[in-house]
Order: sequence, then structure tokens, then C-alpha cells
Amino acid sequence: MATPSGETEPTRQQTPQQLPPTAPPTTPIKTPPVTTTPAAPKKLRPTRISGTWVAILVAIVVLIFLLIFILQNGNDSTIHFLWGQSTLPLGVALLFAAIGGAVLVAVVGAARIMQLRRQAKRVEADRVLPTGRPGTSAPARRES
Repeated sequence: MATPSGETEPTRQQTPQQLPPTAPPTTPIKTPPVTTTPAAPKKLRPTRISGTWVAILVAIVVLIFLLIFILQNGNDSTIHFLWGQSTLPLGVALLFAAIGGAVLVAVVGAARIMQLRRQAKRVEADRVLPTGRPGTSAPARRES
């Protein structure tokens, strides 16, 4: 800058406090338009009926394979059980063996379910006494 005497004055950098105030911008800040997208349709949860239909279809396929197995293994075989013996087609004999195994598994599983239900009832009864206060009795016995 030049002074009235004609000399140049050294320039100084202005700090932010020394800068003159500026007017706010006159143009509004443009925001992107808000677009609402339709919500994705909720995925339907499978129902008990749909699960039943799937189970029925699987059972039909298994029975068809089982029928084919029995028809292809039609030659007779002698079955010895305890003191008796019988002659049956091999496929039928194997079917009886599979049914016997399934019944055995079902009986053991049902016994375990009943045992767990009894234990849960005992724990619930020990937790809340008839007076409404929490129980202070010994923990439930562990059954194995």
C-alpha cells in the first residue's frame, strides 16, 4: 500500500479476528430432495400349516422310496428271533426292523420329555411358595 508520502508500507496478513465481517450468503443452501421409497414388503414367516405340507410331501417321497425298496427286495429270508423263526420277504423284514428302531427311539424320547417336564414343574414350585415369597428350599434334584 502506498502512503501519502509515496512510500510503500509492508503488508501484513490479517488474522481471522481482524477480517471484516461478511454478510451471510444470500443464496439458500440447497438440500437434496427427500425421496421416500416404498418399504420393502415384509417377508412372511412360515406357518404351521405350511410346515405340515412340507412334512407331508417329504413323507410321500420317503414312502415311495420305501415301496420301491420293498418291491426290489422281495426274495424270502428266514428270520430267527428268540425261539421262533419265520420266513418273510427281505424288504418287509427290514421294514419291521426299522419300525422297531423308530418305536424304541420314540419311547426313550418321550420318557426324557416327561422327565424334563416334571423337573421344570418342581423348579417352578420351589421358586414361588403359596405365600407369594421366593422359596428358600434346597435346589431341585438333578435327574439323569
